[in-house]
Amino acid sequence: MFAPRVFVSMVGALGVFAIATFILTGSAWTTAWQTLLCAVLLQAGYFIAVLFMVAKESRDRRKAVQGQVAAATPAGDDKKQKTLGVPNNPGHFNS
Repeated sequence: MFAPRVFVSMVGALGVFAIATFILTGSAWTTAWQTLLCAVLLQAGYFIAVLFMVAKESRDRRKAVQGQVAAATPAGDDKKQKTLGVPNNPGHFNS
């Protein structure tokens, strides 16, 4: 999702919604608050969609890393897998 394209699309959708609401109700105040509510709902939907895509990407990367570790270890090898430690101090690794 390219942010400027999403923004322009959202403004366009809100414009069409506002015009349709004004034609249906004939009230500027009703159109204003309903369009504002629509904007909030669109933003909430966009936020949830981005969260879903980030979570999906995280799951896919985790599965890919687990698949690489499993493929690198021989099937009958019961030894503890060696992994790099997290650096506590710059330039030093704990094993």
